[in-house]
Amino acid sequence: MVDRNLIREFNVTDEEIEKTFEETLPNVDPDTTDLDVLYDESTSPYDVNQIIEGTVVRVDGEDVIIDIGYKSEGVVSIDEWTDREDPPKPGDKVQVLLEEVEDDFGLIILSKRKADRIREWERIIATHKEGDVVKGTVVRKIKGGLLVNIGVNVFLPASQVDIRRPHDIGEYIGQEIECVILKIDESRRNIVVSRRKLIEDRREKLKKELLAELKEGDLRKGVVKNIADFGAFVDLGGIDGLLHITDMSWGRVSHPSDVVKIDEEIEVVILNVDRENEKVALGLKQKTPSPWENIEEKYPVGSKCKGEVVNVVPYGAFVKLEEGVEGLVHISEMSWTRRVSHPSDLVNIGDEVEVVVLGINKQKQEISLGMKQAQPDPWDTVQERYPVGSVVTGTVRNLTTYGAFVELEEGIDGLLHISDMSWTRKISHASEMVKRGDTIQCKVLAVDPKRRRISLGLKQMREDPWEEEIPNKYRPGTIVQGKVTKLTNFGVFVELEPELEGLLHISELADRKVSSPEQVVKVGDVIDVRVLRVDTVERKIGLSRKLKVEEPAAAEKAGRAVPKKAPLKGGTDSGAAGPLFSLAAAEPAETEAEEPEAKEPQQADAQETQQAQAETEQVQAEDQSVAEQSEEPAQSEAAPEQSPSDSSSEETKQADEAATEPEAEERSEAAASDLLAESESQETVEAETSQAAEEDSETSTKADPADQPE
Repeated sequence: MVDRNLIREFNVTDEEIEKTFEETLPNVDPDTTDLDVLYDESTSPYDVNQIIEGTVVRVDGEDVIIDIGYKSEGVVSIDEWTDREDPPKPGDKVQVLLEEVEDDFGLIILSKRKADRIREWERIIATHKEGDVVKGTVVRKIKGGLLVNIGVNVFLPASQVDIRRPHDIGEYIGQEIECVILKIDESRRNIVVSRRKLIEDRREKLKKELLAELKEGDLRKGVVKNIADFGAFVDLGGIDGLLHITDMSWGRVSHPSDVVKIDEEIEVVILNVDRENEKVALGLKQKTPSPWENIEEKYPVGSKCKGEVVNVVPYGAFVKLEEGVEGLVHISEMSWTRRVSHPSDLVNIGDEVEVVVLGINKQKQEISLGMKQAQPDPWDTVQERYPVGSVVTGTVRNLTTYGAFVELEEGIDGLLHISDMSWTRKISHASEMVKRGDTIQCKVLAVDPKRRRISLGLKQMREDPWEEEIPNKYRPGTIVQGKVTKLTNFGVFVELEPELEGLLHISELADRKVSSPEQVVKVGDVIDVRVLRVDTVERKIGLSRKLKVEEPAAAEKAGRAVPKKAPLKGGTDSGAAGPLFSLAAAEPAETEAEEPEAKEPQQADAQETQQAQAETEQVQAEDQSVAEQSEEPAQSEAAPEQSPSDSSSEETKQADEAATEPEAEERSEAAASDLLAESESQETVEAETSQAAEEDSETSTKADPADQPE
């Protein structure tokens, strides 16, 4: 039913209504046609998410009104038309997606963009499959990769953009690229593509062809694809070759980026082709001749030249003589006199220095250079400046166990050995006499310019006290007072005055036998001693605590035989020079005795301990021999010396013949003492023989001389 009042309200005349009706329904007669039936037929139901075709009715600003034949019209935003499409105008046919039949305002919700996407997806699915190559434009960067439009937007992962992942994948936005379809997910309407796989497949084919063509020495052009610290990778058009940093230039290259840049096209030389491992070594410097070809002619050994310091390392400095030719100045070749702790103390990068060529190794491309050789050597004139016998002043620079190094001038040191520090003092370390930094005066003892050594002496600054002062002050027989400073198993060291010691042998400690010096004295005791001898050659003094010496005449008056005088332990022996004590290898009395060998007093304590033990065993063996013969008559006179070959029966016969002598016991004891003094070492003979005689006297035994060495 027509509402005439509504029509009048909008000022629409009947003629206009008829005209519009005829235009809309040209083939319908309003008088004979049932309009309700016609409306129901024209408004057949549509399914949601269905693509339908509609007609543009009008464009109202940003909205496009589309009639899809429903009882109400739909609205689509004008933004859904792309720039490549013509703007919509009334009457245009357009396919849209029905998203919702009526919203809260009674409008139909339509989408042209979604309809286009669905139709394009259906077209892609119908025309492509996995493995096909497609071309598209990179739209934008998303999380994890790029979005590429190949008709529909597909996903290109960042790891599949190139063979080597680029630093910024955003550089590809707006570029048209080719990819291969990796995966199609129809249910989720998702496609994953890869540009990397497409490149690898194509390169694999080109690689096989290129490897068959390449040969060493060829010149090839390539594009720098990547730069590392050790070199650059160059794409030769199917395979990447390595251009190592050492093959970029004959000169020094700090980093490959100083020579080449990424995407730069360069010409390189094929150095090596490894077809099995598909590796190619490239070279850039090989395009020019090597500067090392005639290096001996340009820089002969011994020639002077100038160069620039290009690098400083802890062990030296590298000097560039020309482009591609560098030599090493070792730290030891930088100065004749200065002590260089680091090369930077003398040179820095960029300095121009004068050097001398010391050696050339053309095979290793190495040159040894020297800076100090370009200057005069101060050791050439050291003998003139420091003649032997001259007195010099220097500073103690370093201390060692064997001496002190004294700096006479910068770079010139002399060695002051510990043996040349004092005439009398025993020095185990140089620090006992001098300290680091001390300024001292020394005498030059020797100069060796070839070995660059100067020997110095401190004690030579005064006269040797062992020549006159000590022998005159400590004459044999003189009784002096001293302090015990050290105890050993063979005796005691007594300090007579500062830096002067004498040896008090264990056999001279007391009138009785002493097994250990600790039984008689201890360190720090002040004792009186008698000087036995002074050895100016060995610079030693022999001492004794036996202050009283019985004269030979008194012994004869007492009715005792005077034994043959044996060398004193550390004694004077008529003032003649000789060792303070000696070591002898003794054998038991039953075996053949050998001539005792004199030992120097400098032998170790261990040897002296072995000597004392051997002597004690010999005395015990001889005492046992005396006890076995104690019941036999003693010989009236002392038996003559016998060779080791005399038999024991001859000794018994001589003992029987001496049985009637009234003083047989005393003479036998004296003879035994005399023979033992010759067979035993000089360290223990008198004390041990006297003790053995006293023990034999108490047991009323009579001794017979033992076998003795000649």
